[in-house]
Amino acid sequence: MANLVAIVGRPNVGKSTLFNRLTNSRQAIVSDEAGTTRDRQYGKCEWCGHEFSVVDTGGWVVNSDDIFEEEIRKQVIIATEEADLVLFLCDIKNGVTDWDMDVAQILRRSKLPVILVANKADDGKDLYGQYDFYKLGLGDPFCVSAATGSGTGDLLDKVVETLPEKSKDDLEEGIPRFAVVGRPNAGKSSIINAFIGEDRHIVTEIAGTTRDSIYTRYDKFGFDFYLVDTAGIRRKNKVTEDLEFYSVMRSIRAIENSDVCILMIDATRGIEAQDMNIFQLIQKNNKSLVVVVNKWDLVEDKSQIVIDTFKNAIRERMAPFVDFPIIFASALTKQRIFKVLETAKEVYLNRKVKIGTSKLNEVMLPIVEATPPPSIKGKYIKIKYVSQVPDTQIPTFIFYANLPQYIKEPYKRFLENKIRENWTLTGSPINIFIRQK
Repeated sequence: MANLVAIVGRPNVGKSTLFNRLTNSRQAIVSDEAGTTRDRQYGKCEWCGHEFSVVDTGGWVVNSDDIFEEEIRKQVIIATEEADLVLFLCDIKNGVTDWDMDVAQILRRSKLPVILVANKADDGKDLYGQYDFYKLGLGDPFCVSAATGSGTGDLLDKVVETLPEKSKDDLEEGIPRFAVVGRPNAGKSSIINAFIGEDRHIVTEIAGTTRDSIYTRYDKFGFDFYLVDTAGIRRKNKVTEDLEFYSVMRSIRAIENSDVCILMIDATRGIEAQDMNIFQLIQKNNKSLVVVVNKWDLVEDKSQIVIDTFKNAIRERMAPFVDFPIIFASALTKQRIFKVLETAKEVYLNRKVKIGTSKLNEVMLPIVEATPPPSIKGKYIKIKYVSQVPDTQIPTFIFYANLPQYIKEPYKRFLENKIRENWTLTGSPINIFIRQK
């Protein structure tokens, strides 16, 4: 199970810059305004053979004076409940503020490992300010400069050393894992209860700590899979559930530990920004997708026109990935609940599709010949051969060409669409690589 590291701290101490440094993002996030940095607030970091997820709490705060500090406090509390380790970032140039003292108090109360980071130590003179941070009672501060990268290697060594051992899940190999994700009140708890049923016909329920996902083995009616349920569904949280950051923190683990994600959307509210944040997490982790429009029983007009409009709106928002099933269901009345499970199983099998090399070339090469990649600088690009890479998590195809560097993203999308037209890969992401012949 992947470990989760949260970066907390007040605005403008360099959380986003440190996040980009750890996750090797190309561009520093400058604005702290809510909504501007959301697509890059979750990433993976790899150091000395260890991989862990990093969450930047920066852009989740609504920037208004009256609730500003309260919102950040809520996020710190959520971070301590959901993460495996917290990086508490302060500004060495400004020294310790009253707000830093408040947050340190919350962090000291939590039983979570915390690493104190004094950022903006850009030159030797700044290092004298580090002694001020001992009053926070969180041990030795790590002096770094997120902007230049100075000190971040030592910090990462400490992170890897401090992170708890990955918990081994005692799960049977080869059994699919379905995660139910979505924003609060979309009906995740209801649909899980509907799947499991009142008799709770469960073979095993493997739970880690409160910060781990809970696995429920479901093997009735011809199905056999693990339901990956975030721990938050099972217990009431101290933090108000309408906080967007909360649902994303909870979703990260469930998504990372699954094969297929069942994304719940509230039919009465339509697709919202928060659904898109969770969808982007699913995409970044290369997971298969089934979209369930829940609470369909509350919609009065169920005509085909309304259904088509709803489907088009969802696919439009999630483009360019549009090849996924959409099911209109109701967890309350159990309408189409069985269909959700059947579809999730089909989507999982689509992930495993293997296409023979001869068949692939027989179908794809005439298509490529009829619509070749556009020539660049007077050079004609020829694709001569295609094959599927064996034993990959998702279907991965390699096209061999004479000038692979000139084939751009739109043409790769064209190839993907043609593969999808000829083989059933609904719900599953596809990787396409162009290599030198």
